[in-house]
Amino acid sequence: MSQNEIEKKYLIQKLPENLESYEKVRIEQGYLNTCSAPVLRVRKYNEKYILCYKFKQSTDLNVASISKEIELPITEEAYQHLKTKIDGRMIEKDRYLVPLGNGLVAEIDIFDGFLKGLEVVEVEFESEEKANQFKAPEWFGKDVTFDVRYKNAQLCKISDVIEILENN
Repeated sequence: MSQNEIEKKYLIQKLPENLESYEKVRIEQGYLNTCSAPVLRVRKYNEKYILCYKFKQSTDLNVASISKEIELPITEEAYQHLKTKIDGRMIEKDRYLVPLGNGLVAEIDIFDGFLKGLEVVEVEFESEEKANQFKAPEWFGKDVTFDVRYKNAQLCKISDVIEILENN
């Protein structure tokens, strides 16, 4: 499946109340190519296994991150094999899907393992214009859409989450 991904990413100032009442997905992902385009990601999304090619695209408004994603289903065996080939470390996180209204969903990622303590929220949009018009809820924190330290393909390379948490 190929699609354009237009998104904004924020740190979280305060988690929404009753977080456990929202849909939750367990994600494990690793990156097979982080040094050049396209970025290749292998992901376990609950019990689905996916190989993703992600190409960055430019944006005129410099408001949102825009990428072209091509996702391909793979078998569990292929996933387990590719997992041994990743750059850096496996990222583990719980993703909560919180409706924001107007068809928007806040994807809250609460990281585990070596990234424990990091919490971010992403929102995907239909267009750059809608991303530009977006007013973040109060519980969102700093906009880190263009801060490369918070890209998952970079997070997999750090040795300790303190490296980025101390600089906020």
